[in-house]
Amino acid sequence: MSEQIERIKTLIIGSGPAGYTAAIYAARADLNPVVYTGMEPGGQLTTTTEVDNFPGYPEGIDGPTMMVQLQQQAERFGTDVRVGMATAVELSDEVGGIHKVTIDNDKVIEAETIIISTGASAKYLNIPSEQRLRGGGVSACAVCDGFFYKGQEVAIVGGGDTAAEEASYLANICKKVTMLVRKDHMRASKAMQHRVNSLDNIEIRYNTEVDEVLGDQVVEGLRMVNNQTGEKEEIAITGLFIAIGHKPNTDIFKGQLEMDDVGYIITEPDSTKTNKPGVFASGDAQDKIYRQAVTAAGTGCMAALDAERYLATIGSAIEATARWD
Repeated sequence: MSEQIERIKTLIIGSGPAGYTAAIYAARADLNPVVYTGMEPGGQLTTTTEVDNFPGYPEGIDGPTMMVQLQQQAERFGTDVRVGMATAVELSDEVGGIHKVTIDNDKVIEAETIIISTGASAKYLNIPSEQRLRGGGVSACAVCDGFFYKGQEVAIVGGGDTAAEEASYLANICKKVTMLVRKDHMRASKAMQHRVNSLDNIEIRYNTEVDEVLGDQVVEGLRMVNNQTGEKEEIAITGLFIAIGHKPNTDIFKGQLEMDDVGYIITEPDSTKTNKPGVFASGDAQDKIYRQAVTAAGTGCMAALDAERYLATIGSAIEATARWD
């Protein structure tokens, strides 16, 4: 079967706040961006029922609607949004070199610049009741969704710094926070442990795991199990927060881009530049600290500006063309 090859100025891989913001800026700069949405068009926000902390929405907005609006805004300026997934990459080491990306194991895109906005996926416990109630009280972001549980009793799963930080955040707005730690100790730093232990409305349950999340449409309770004794106990809660880490969606770039030991792409300070000329990374694929929609959008803007300046430096001569080999 013949293989179609298309040559473009700017390819954006991923379609969350970072990808669509990059597309808006790139399109306005006449970079003729093409966005491939990936397997989860809109990214993690499509699993969030209410977004209350993104600027410009005084009444809040649900995540899927927000992503549709961002896509429409990008398309308004000429962005070509396509459904498809990058399945292989061949990144050039040369300034002005052409990067090759295979889409769905079939079509090849040749691009002068690539903006990576593939995001990260929250790790879940993968028990049926948890998955069923995602968006109905089960969340992987306390900072994003904790506000909706103000004055209520909630639980959080995890024993690292992120879990401790989110438990502290929830303790400031919730009546009670039950913290489930799988081991007999926390992995969090001593400073974070001291902060958690100093808050009267946080109860830490060591050697404890989730047995089942209770509730039909929304979270109504939690059945816990002591992994040493097997003893089970139920508590009434309205929200369950999973804080056991994230996995950046960057496997396809391993061996070509510099990453940390977890897989987050390393970018130059005050920049979205990677170790490959013309390749830029934005959003949760390179941000393991903030992981917010608004910060992802900000780095998407940065990546588009970096790509524009790079193309101006090399003197891009590409016009969108397609050919068959």
